[in-house]
Amino acid sequence: MSDRWALAAAEGDGARLVPLGPDGLPTGPVRAEPDLVEAVRSRPEVGRWVWRSTAEIYPRLLAAGVRVERCYDIEDAELLLLGHQGRLGEPRSAAAALARLRNAPVPPDPPQRAAEPGSQSSLFEPQPVPVPLEALLEVYADQLRRHEAAEHPGRMRLLTAAESAGMLVAAEMNRAGLPWRADVHRDVLHELLGERYPGGGEPRRLAELAEEVSAAFGRRVRPDLPADVVKAFAQAGIKVRSTRRWELEELDHPAVKPLIQYKKLYRIWTAHGWSWLKDWVRDGRFRPEYLPGGTVSGRWTTNGGGALQIPKVIRRAVVADEGWRLVVADADQMEPRVLAAISRDRGLMEISGHDGDLYSALSDRAFSGDRDHAKLALLGAIYGQTSGDGLKNLAMLRRRFPLAVAYVDDAARAGEEGRLVRTWLGRTSPRAVGSGDDEEAGIPQESEELPSPDTEFTPGYASSNARARGRFTRNFVVQGSAADWALLMLAALRQATAGMRAELVFFQHDEVIVHCPAEEAEEVAKAIRAAGELAGRIAFGETPVRFPFTTAVVQCYADAK
Repeated sequence: MSDRWALAAAEGDGARLVPLGPDGLPTGPVRAEPDLVEAVRSRPEVGRWVWRSTAEIYPRLLAAGVRVERCYDIEDAELLLLGHQGRLGEPRSAAAALARLRNAPVPPDPPQRAAEPGSQSSLFEPQPVPVPLEALLEVYADQLRRHEAAEHPGRMRLLTAAESAGMLVAAEMNRAGLPWRADVHRDVLHELLGERYPGGGEPRRLAELAEEVSAAFGRRVRPDLPADVVKAFAQAGIKVRSTRRWELEELDHPAVKPLIQYKKLYRIWTAHGWSWLKDWVRDGRFRPEYLPGGTVSGRWTTNGGGALQIPKVIRRAVVADEGWRLVVADADQMEPRVLAAISRDRGLMEISGHDGDLYSALSDRAFSGDRDHAKLALLGAIYGQTSGDGLKNLAMLRRRFPLAVAYVDDAARAGEEGRLVRTWLGRTSPRAVGSGDDEEAGIPQESEELPSPDTEFTPGYASSNARARGRFTRNFVVQGSAADWALLMLAALRQATAGMRAELVFFQHDEVIVHCPAEEAEEVAKAIRAAGELAGRIAFGETPVRFPFTTAVVQCYADAK
């Protein structure tokens, strides 16, 4: 009996399926089944399902209580393989892949549909072009050949498997939902924003702060309109380039304090206010649509709901069920540890070979015990701070950790020259284009400020601006490799908790939350730590580098930090 089957949805609720051999070719006849769910449920021995899209199939299975062990997502694989060939941006649907194989006109990908708050089947895609099972097998066989033609075939196969596992995790997290207390959320909003006025206008506290801002300027100012604020400062004899908090905090003006507070509360009101609560929380759960590989670096995004930007004060509403706990785990200094593993720098691997604070160990080795200086230096190397103190820090790092700095320097040089760079497993950067706007391409601009580790790059082609693209590719090889590691960590954790009642309910690039019965919490915490170490070995081989987590077992998410 084959442990790999190909599956395609058929008319109505039916399915067509066929067993496959290691070469991806059928080992038996195609079978027609009247019920897709039962077709899968009746074959628990199948180790991996090959299908067009996890988003098409898996929510239906989960709704019926059917969990699969592994899958191969053809459309997800097509995206990775196109990127590896320097063709990121071309249509990635199975229909498009088939058309390319047959030298036929390539149909565009269907647009991503709008998010459906509270939907249990929220991962379904809009009206995909139907592809028969036989055609899917044709595409699958071609993808297997393209994996073998990759720069590192084994790594590329591992990346595809990990990304497919991530699609399963995303669907399961959507199904489980993040525990959410609507009553607590409403109490927090009332505490922060005050009463709501009829007609949907700004709540009391925002209205009061707006009045304070206007009074400070001596005229009516709309603090929610950046252009109005910049104009008001200009009339007061103060030139500002933007209304970003860090720039406002440098100003000496009575409008600054209420303006900063207004901006903070305004974001909560618009992003996680009463309307958000009504739209997104159902039956005590928040169910965002996670999009694995939503950015070119491989980091996840969400389709609506703002799940990856939940303010700490709003996290007070994330409360475990009675008798249950939240195991919140943060990977410790993940990207510097990844740089140590991919560069094979002996000095940095030695420092990364312990569970303790990496930056303290680095400061003892190279920065006279100054932890803050050491942290800025290492992050500056990864994110491209190459002016001012950053240049001096880079020189210090280059002397002590030559292979690590050379790794990101080489990636930056490749980007400046318009060449592609890859993560350790083979995820590939976008190809440069001849013209374009850097900000629209999502590339951070040159500045004296160190880019945030949370800087993301939008899908699409990166700009040809050489310095900007060099900063992009310098970071891409590290951030993207960290995203590869995170996928393997999720897959390992999913496998380790399969026999428990525990549920993965939240993930962003360096943080994971598991909701579990209180008696399982200690075992879950151990499973998370073990999954991190296993992912490191699978992704990067046997190195001294450790991938530890800081874990907290809490009743409320806000208590974890």
